[in-house]
Amino acid sequence: MCLKTTGLLLCLTIISGLADAKGPPPDPRATALIEEFGLKASPVASRDTPGWKVPKRVVVTRSNPELLKQLQAVAPGVEVLAAAKGAELTKQLANTQAVVGLCNAETLAAAPSLRWIQTWWVGVERCMSVPGLVERGIVVTNTQRTSAIPIAEHAMAMTLALARGLPQYSRLQMKNDWDPDSSEIKVRELTGRTILVVGLGGIGTEVARRAHGIGMRVIATRNSSREGPDFVAKVGLPDELLSLATEADVVVNAAPLTPATTGIFDRAFFAAMKPDSYFINIARGRSAVTDDLVEALRNKHLAGAGLDVTDPEPLPKDSPLWQMGNVIITPHVASDSGDQGDRYVILITENLRRYVTGEPLLNVVDIERGY
Repeated sequence: MCLKTTGLLLCLTIISGLADAKGPPPDPRATALIEEFGLKASPVASRDTPGWKVPKRVVVTRSNPELLKQLQAVAPGVEVLAAAKGAELTKQLANTQAVVGLCNAETLAAAPSLRWIQTWWVGVERCMSVPGLVERGIVVTNTQRTSAIPIAEHAMAMTLALARGLPQYSRLQMKNDWDPDSSEIKVRELTGRTILVVGLGGIGTEVARRAHGIGMRVIATRNSSREGPDFVAKVGLPDELLSLATEADVVVNAAPLTPATTGIFDRAFFAAMKPDSYFINIARGRSAVTDDLVEALRNKHLAGAGLDVTDPEPLPKDSPLWQMGNVIITPHVASDSGDQGDRYVILITENLRRYVTGEPLLNVVDIERGY
């Protein structure tokens, strides 16, 4: 009876696809990462997605011997290759079921068996626009939430620097000019001021947490609901953006780029913001209309801007933004840090382990929403 029951269970297991190759258990660092950042697993197991099977080959960009070794350890029996270039890459992709860091039309054309794309980045708007991606039912996962800490700190660094006049003082320093009474530099306190976080997701929540920590009143928008953590005083929906802008001394864009968020920071939005307020963009440049931002700064309606992203990107050398003393520009590096690279690798390694064993993946992108 026991053997018969066991045999029946084994039969059911094989039929349901659960008896695929077993991999190693999760790395404790992955478990800690999931808990710390609230990473969400898909409600659908990989083995239950159309066309899934244990991959024969995975091709990885940005790879090095140590990374390949780490990925290989969680994918026994799977060929894990560093992405080549040109014709050699096309040959690699011909028999590839999963890729890390590749999402373009050329990849899809060269990889007829492709079922899963893992990106190295958070924003996937370019990936979502690749022809055939949706029709082929390819699963896409990103690195959402894991980069929230450095990006939030970057946003707050820009905000604090603008409030204390550091860009202007840096220019004086470069001229060996000690001028504590400069009439052109206006400094202020942020305690008690209102910050509007547009996009209360993983990054936006970390921005809100830090702003509240220095005594600011935090309001926000989110696409899904009016719910937010205790340190956010008010959460509005996207159609309330202009109304919320009237309350803001600082606006931080932390929203993903979608058709709905393209160009939302335009002349009407900047006009709605309080005079002498700041605009910080650490999400996507195309969410802001550059000419309208320049106009608001020139008219001194805005006191300053912090831009880690621009439209276009790289920012052209003849852009007036470069010469504005109340503008901080960084070259899309807000997510960079000594620790962030490790988080990416931990997440991607865990997702590969899950895919090979047929488990639910982390950070699956909602194709319809685009993030």
